[in-house]
Amino acid sequence: MTPIGELRIAIPIGLTVYKISPVIVYFFSVLGNLFSVFLILTLLGAFSRWTSKNIYSFNRFFSWLFSKTRKKHYDKVTKYGLYLLPFFVAIPLPATGGWTASLIAFVFGIPFKKAFPLIGLGILAAGLIILFLTRVGITIEKNFGWQLIVGILMIFGISYWLYKKNNNK
Repeated sequence: MTPIGELRIAIPIGLTVYKISPVIVYFFSVLGNLFSVFLILTLLGAFSRWTSKNIYSFNRFFSWLFSKTRKKHYDKVTKYGLYLLPFFVAIPLPATGGWTASLIAFVFGIPFKKAFPLIGLGILAAGLIILFLTRVGITIEKNFGWQLIVGILMIFGISYWLYKKNNNK
């Protein structure tokens, strides 16, 4: 249920460290992630209203946050955002996931009835992707050793660095 790790850390740890069944790991990591999304979507609005009403600096912060982000991104979010929300959650990268999507839904005023199912769909897909990648990594490590995984990651990292370096010129 952590903001950065979510199921991206829970699934690999459950499979490698604790040797738990993939079905159980998937179920509980998705359930934990859905629970955190549910809490954020239901409680953040009430927290925002209460703190804006009772604490002046929070009122200024939330007013600034809503006006700036909605002014800058409202057209894109209303046109594409609702349908891209599951894909945004499903991409297994840092700063994408249920927590971030819940905050996006909160800031742009996407209702719970629309946001929760879409974010849930993304969480289900992200869990399957992470489960698959973890199982592939475990299989590679068993058959070829951890050195191959490190080598593959280094190749991808260097390739990405070279790509970025050439695009900046």
